[in-house]
Amino acid sequence: MMEIRTVGDGLVWRNPKPHVASRHAYFPSLARLGGRRLACSMAIAQAFEAPDMHSWVALSEDDGASWSLHGELFPRPRDGAWSDSCRITALPGGGAAAFALLADRRGREGEGLANPANLGFVPVSLRVLRSADGRSWGAAEEIRPPVEGPSFEICAPIVVLSDGRWVLPTSTWRGWDGACPGGMRMVAFVSPDGGRSWPGCWEVMDGAAEGVIHWESKIAELSDGRLLAVAWAFDEKASRDLPNRFAVSGDGGKGWSRPLSTGLQGQTMAVAALPGGGVLAVYRRTDRSGLWAEAARVDGERWVRLAEAPLWGARAAGLTAHGENMVENFNVLRFGAPSLIPMPDGTFLCAFWCYEDCVSGIRWIRLAVE
Repeated sequence: MMEIRTVGDGLVWRNPKPHVASRHAYFPSLARLGGRRLACSMAIAQAFEAPDMHSWVALSEDDGASWSLHGELFPRPRDGAWSDSCRITALPGGGAAAFALLADRRGREGEGLANPANLGFVPVSLRVLRSADGRSWGAAEEIRPPVEGPSFEICAPIVVLSDGRWVLPTSTWRGWDGACPGGMRMVAFVSPDGGRSWPGCWEVMDGAAEGVIHWESKIAELSDGRLLAVAWAFDEKASRDLPNRFAVSGDGGKGWSRPLSTGLQGQTMAVAALPGGGVLAVYRRTDRSGLWAEAARVDGERWVRLAEAPLWGARAAGLTAHGENMVENFNVLRFGAPSLIPMPDGTFLCAFWCYEDCVSGIRWIRLAVE
């Protein structure tokens, strides 16, 4: 019988002086840089969708046991009318790459990122940055999307496949006016040259015809070579979450299975490969409270649970909202967006954001799957 155990936990960063200034941390992502050095990116802002949201990086020299906030990932736009967030990933040859999304807040003072009237999103610009050591980052290079959004989601890091291709999971998103010519669907940009160009696009999960939006998507390459995609499925007409969905590709991303149910009720799922073709998932659960982990195997069209365990907040109340307006639900979240990476000793390191004592910070948990 498989078991998931917590073998360590701690804090990456939390505002040390909340009585002096409002600084909250959200949306972490982890990258192993070599040796015992790790990097954790995060967005720091006055509030969850504040216009001053900006990407920072924390570093660890001891495999994640302790952390220090190093600095900003890249300079802030001079006009101050853009907010940003990023996700980082380790590169096989060393160093890291960051996928950054810059959100244009001009002319929308007092507004959040999404339009509550139609679920539209502000205009965005996509970037990729590179670093050899996690400390200094090169200039932000523009990503020219191979499909029309008009806006796009940032939730997943770049995935570097074993054949060297870079894959960027995302979802198309409505513009602020509500227009979305191709519908809101899960796609993945593909780069054959290390992120210098993105000519390819995979159509991974398209629920537009049934009115289902696939959000917060991730892609992982399993140990048996299959590609696994997961997403939070939202039935917009009924204003309700569906069980998280998955799709599988056995031909390197050329074709994908139809979206299938994991049976998990949750959001912001992160996934990592387990030996033998299995998968470890960490997600914000919606049928029960808290952050949970599940080990599973994908057997054809079945998601087979092998083990599950609560990680944080399982006894807390009021961590999520389930009203009819999804934009309003976003605004009152109290935790989420886990990032998950394997460690050399066979354990997994997870980082996530959470409110504690009215301040949002970044926590880490180390997991053993046996």
